Amino acid sequence: MEAGDLLNQTTLVTHIRLRGLSVDQRVQMAVFAMFLTFYVLTLAGNILIVITIIYDRRLHTPMYFFLSNLSFIDVCHSTVTVPKMLVDTWAEEKLISFDGCVTQMFFLHLFACTEIFLLTVMAYDRYVAICKPLQYLTVMSWRVCVLLAVALWVGGTIHSISLTSLTITLPYCGPDEIDSFFCDVPQVIKLACTDTHIIEILIVSNSGLISVVCFVVLVVSYAVILVSLRQQISEGRRKALSTCAAHLTVVTLFLGHCIFIYSRPSTSLPEDKVVSVFFTAVTPLLNPIIYTLRNEDMKNALNKLMGRLEGKGKK
Repeated sequence: MEAGDLLNQTTLVTHIRLRGLSVDQRVQMAVFAMFLTFYVLTLAGNILIVITIIYDRRLHTPMYFFLSNLSFIDVCHSTVTVPKMLVDTWAEEKLISFDGCVTQMFFLHLFACTEIFLLTVMAYDRYVAICKPLQYLTVMSWRVCVLLAVALWVGGTIHSISLTSLTITLPYCGPDEIDSFFCDVPQVIKLACTDTHIIEILIVSNSGLISVVCFVVLVVSYAVILVSLRQQISEGRRKALSTCAAHLTVVTLFLGHCIFIYSRPSTSLPEDKVVSVFFTAVTPLLNPIIYTLRNEDMKNALNKLMGRLEGKGKK
């Protein structure tokens, strides 16, 4: 049986109405300008990071391999929700088909969960580099890096399939409106015309548990790193602290949203929309800023790349 047939058998709702961020036209225009700016800068910043890492051989290390993966995920993660939101700003009715809603939820959780796993792997990479430098090239070989990259994408895919499957098996016979600007599991399951208590528990035990466990692992990892840094010389310590501070900032911003949304029952709070804006539009933009402004190697590589492009332009 195809997915479309399964959806038709379990739901009478063909489209879902999105309330968006505001009904005030002036506010919507301001939101459009803000989100468009954020999205363009997100694309430009993250794509530039990927190109710079590919271009500069000095950045062909495990840390920057994972950073390029993070930038790619941020582009995809932002693209899942922001373009649809920009189009809806000018529409009288903010509609999304039920199939489109399911697709959006699948890719939203695919990229979000994959990023959580990636941030955990990046913390492990820094732990080995700082606490076990003599073993670093052996432990974080290219074979290991590729296997870790494949594993985190597979893990994200399994998580997203399981969560989306729980959602589409519920019957939906109305209402058809959610108070958000994109489809997410906690909001959508509230539309189901059946008791979703068990599903909510499964969501908390799935997404919520992943977020909390990874956050704890990350905090412990960086605590061990900070203790280790006390024994290092000043220059190496300064550079390592800068890198770890960048990682911790990204982790706090990203996992803070996941814990806030998915570690509690599906109840709406006034802060949900603000947190969702940071999750979908602001965090993907902050990542390239954080990792470039606090990273001398990235800044030098970017300046080198820009200088070469300017040289070609003059010719």
